[in-house]
Amino acid sequence: MANELDRIEEERLARVTELILEAKERAMAEIGGDLERDLTDNVDWPVQCTVGPGLEGAIACETKIGYVNGAQGMLYYRGYNIFDLCAYSSFEETTYLLLHGRLPSQKELDSFKDVLRKNMFIPKTQRLLMTFPIEDMGPMASLRLGTNLMRQKQTYRDSDEQYYSTDSIASDEDSIAMETKPRGSEESRFEFMKRVMKRPASAAKNLVSAEEIESCYKLIAGVPSIAATIGRVREGHIPLEPLPDLSLAGNYLYMLTGRKPTRLEERVMDINLILHADHGMNASTFASLVVASTLSDIYFAIGSGIAALSGPLHGGANVEVVKMLETIGGPKKVASWYKKARGEGKKITGFGHRVYKSYDPRARILGPMAGLLAEENEQLRGLFDTATELEKQVIASLGSEKGIYPNVDFYSGIVYRSMGIPTDLYTTIFAVSRVAGWTSRVLEYLAHNRIFRPRAFYTGTLEEPYIPIDQR
Repeated sequence: MANELDRIEEERLARVTELILEAKERAMAEIGGDLERDLTDNVDWPVQCTVGPGLEGAIACETKIGYVNGAQGMLYYRGYNIFDLCAYSSFEETTYLLLHGRLPSQKELDSFKDVLRKNMFIPKTQRLLMTFPIEDMGPMASLRLGTNLMRQKQTYRDSDEQYYSTDSIASDEDSIAMETKPRGSEESRFEFMKRVMKRPASAAKNLVSAEEIESCYKLIAGVPSIAATIGRVREGHIPLEPLPDLSLAGNYLYMLTGRKPTRLEERVMDINLILHADHGMNASTFASLVVASTLSDIYFAIGSGIAALSGPLHGGANVEVVKMLETIGGPKKVASWYKKARGEGKKITGFGHRVYKSYDPRARILGPMAGLLAEENEQLRGLFDTATELEKQVIASLGSEKGIYPNVDFYSGIVYRSMGIPTDLYTTIFAVSRVAGWTSRVLEYLAHNRIFRPRAFYTGTLEEPYIPIDQR
């Protein structure tokens, strides 16, 4: 019996890879347009660009980490397309690639996995987090708090003896030099790997500076543990420790649900984490970079990313997708629901993207994953069938005309539902993955840091006469 179950599980795991490669084949067959040469060639600063409100279209920096081609519907990490990474890689290997710029050897990967697994064990932070009323707090607020508590427990940043070198203060010049056109003063640059903060003599040996790569490892491993702890406590359970035989994705699921995931669940969650790891200069990534550019530390920078992700315009759309699909009430009701929604001018959640004007490659992968998980779950199958019927309706009316297709949030909520994850925790999973991209981009940017300092158009009045208060 055990051998038969193992055979079935192996077949389903093989089917996962097949589905991803089939999605890649469809994507490559439908691909159109060219690489955006103005965004992929070597940079000769200063650059000319058209900037809209909210810095839309602005070029803030250069990167080798990730590239999103919205016209083609392609996503790359360090030059590797997302389909190949999901088919053949793991979240740990992909994270190593993002951080270090290359794929690891087997020895390096084994060592990296071991480091992450050990850093998922954070009992001191978990105990401290449980002293707060996190069962009464929003999950993202709790996650941001937990990240700050990790900083307090894992670094010597908050030591009374800490102080900054003179060079680090000089690097944060916000003066006339920063306004000099077109590039500002070279004195505002700062080399990241120089020691900014003097290590206090009293700092424990296991505490690190928050600027080091070790802090990135601690965050990448610790945020999943914090997210799982939040879920456990909100359900009235105690936190769990990671297991030595599970991946980061598998341990996250185990530490959250209290149930060791199936190999299929572990694999699909691993794919989900790969898909969400990085995605260009989105709001949360930009928030992390802005904070890091001031020479704050990486824990605060990642906390800023979490704060930005908590906004409904950035994270959380998959929660609304699941609610929408449940409201529709089944695939047979999609046509009438969609007609009414269109007539009322409602936004169809889970469709359209600021960058993609074609099918989001992440949705191409998550859709089949949701379908595979729904095969043995009648309730989930109804939700999935409703989603696929809605996708047909939207693409038929808005796809080729307006470039509106499913985005990553459309199917991810169904995947999470299949694993028994509470709906209010979906956005925390986004952060569990994205911390790999945030830390990688912060490390890259700070290697040649320049504090962010955009300007604003002043549209108010000038030279207003001051009227004494007794005359107003």
